[in-house]
Amino acid sequence: MKWKQQLDGMQAYKPGKPIEEVQREYGLKEVIKLASNENPFGCSPKVTAYLQNNAVNHALYPDGYAQNLRTAVANHLGVKETQLLFGNGSDDIIAIITRALLYPGVNTVMADPSFSQYWHNAEIEGAEVRKVPCQDGAHDLEAMLAAIDDQTSIVWVCSPNNPTGVVIPDAALRAFLAKVPSDVLVVLDEAYIEYVTHPDHKDTLPIINEYPNVLLLRTFSKAYGLASFRVGYAIGQPDVIAKLDPVRAPFNNTILSQAVAAIALSDQDYIEACREANEKGKKQYVEFCEKHNLKYFPSDTNFIFFDTHADSDVVFQELMKRGFIVRSGNALGLPGFIRVTIGTEAQNAALLSQLDEVLKQQGVFA
Repeated sequence: MKWKQQLDGMQAYKPGKPIEEVQREYGLKEVIKLASNENPFGCSPKVTAYLQNNAVNHALYPDGYAQNLRTAVANHLGVKETQLLFGNGSDDIIAIITRALLYPGVNTVMADPSFSQYWHNAEIEGAEVRKVPCQDGAHDLEAMLAAIDDQTSIVWVCSPNNPTGVVIPDAALRAFLAKVPSDVLVVLDEAYIEYVTHPDHKDTLPIINEYPNVLLLRTFSKAYGLASFRVGYAIGQPDVIAKLDPVRAPFNNTILSQAVAAIALSDQDYIEACREANEKGKKQYVEFCEKHNLKYFPSDTNFIFFDTHADSDVVFQELMKRGFIVRSGNALGLPGFIRVTIGTEAQNAALLSQLDEVLKQQGVFA
């Protein structure tokens, strides 16, 4: 068969093991998953009530334009409905962007480490991938600018960055955007925007008016607790959205996903409560790292990425045996580190207790 040569040796995205598989493998009654940055508190009670009291006709296709959700998001953000593009999660939007703008002969620039789907989709399309090493977990914006040339089509900026959690201060971001050529699309991935508390971060929505070549990505999978419904969206200038929309698959958001996303959006009190609880949970990990002199990156997300001074695959396996699923830094570009989703206060305390034992066994702690 005439496969794309770019697929040679390429592997599919490997998510963490599901809870049920870990339970079977290790004979555990309870497993706490802190690997995929889901909201440990779940979704808004308003969503739960809707799902319990409403039924849908499963024989009908969903609204291909997602009109009700589109109106809700547009009103919430104060943008035009024509400035929005909806996807089956942000991953779908990333695939749409790469399919529309990347091909052999052009290149794309991104930080390293950052979200793997940027380069994964770029390689499938045959574009040159230019990875610029992060500096202490942060995007090296000057080096990224230097990597841009006449054949650059997309620059990916993940803020806060996954997997490091570092957010780009407003002044640095704007200085960077002012120097990016206007014919290069800058994708500002803000999957964790609801968790940001950094004092130097400002609302990014005005940027799309100042820099029409900027596209913002956001999602309902993280703070809104709707990961299983797969709803992501892009915000940009109408002409950019109009170019991308024909690439989008029809009916790419289900009837249920459109309904629950709009309901979740209406409960901003819940999002604020989750943000406050996340800040308290983050402190548990920061205190642990500082107590044991473990390097960590300052996080503005619902996860924290820190050095264990041990083989992170071993730490990952040992924690899994004890009923905790995290992400090994070996799979994310920084060996020795682990990425841990911030859970409830009790979950965090339980994991840190087990991690203390594991690192003692590995000779890290006395």
